[in-house]
Amino acid sequence: MILVEIQESSPRFQSFVAEKSNEERRVNLDLLDEVREEARIKADALKRRVEHKHSSKLKPRQFQVADLVMRKAHPYQLENKLSPKWTGPFRVTEVLGNGAYRLETLEGGPIPRTWNATNLKFYFS
Repeated sequence: MILVEIQESSPRFQSFVAEKSNEERRVNLDLLDEVREEARIKADALKRRVEHKHSSKLKPRQFQVADLVMRKAHPYQLENKLSPKWTGPFRVTEVLGNGAYRLETLEGGPIPRTWNATNLKFYFS
């Protein structure tokens, strides 16, 4: 309660009974574990729904050796907002698993690090 409610005698202040308030507080404390458990169950259900919605929209990408791919451009490669967002084409030289791939240029020069499938897309000529 705020100070104005106490001085002006609001209905909330007039109907206040200390014993009843203490009893309700104890009941709320007893139910606290149940409320927390219910909130945890709802949060888990929401997490599962969000995961399912996200997974249903994913397009799985699996590349084979010798596939031609484009890779997402690094921010330092983007000069302005009209710069191409994808660079390439590149050739897949090795499939490492879990969506990781080694690439090389079309001339045969290796690309120094591995690339994840989320940063690659098929190149169609």
